[in-house]
Amino acid sequence: MALLKEKKEELVKNFAEHENDTGSCSVQVALLTERINNLTEHFKVHKKDFNSRVGLLRLVSQRKRLLSYLKRENTEKYRELTEKLKLKK
Repeated sequence: MALLKEKKEELVKNFAEHENDTGSCSVQVALLTERINNLTEHFKVHKKDFNSRVGLLRLVSQRKRLLSYLKRENTEKYRELTEKLKLKK
C-alpha cells in the first residue's frame, strides 16, 4: 500500500512550505491522508484484513496528533490544510 513516487512528489510539491521542504507538518499530514485513503479503498475489497486495520488506526492517530500540534501552533495553516484535504474538524 505504499504511495507511488510520482504521487508522493506531487503531494510534497503542493503542500511544501519552501523549496526543499519534505518533512513539515502539512506535508506529513498530506502524505498520511493519502495513505489512509488508499487503505480505506483496500478495506472495501478485503473486509477481513485486520492486521492492516491496526496499521490504519496507527496512521489515523499519528495524523490526529500532527493536526492537533498544527492547530495549537498555527491555526490559520491548520484551517487551510483541513480545507485543502477536505478533512472534518
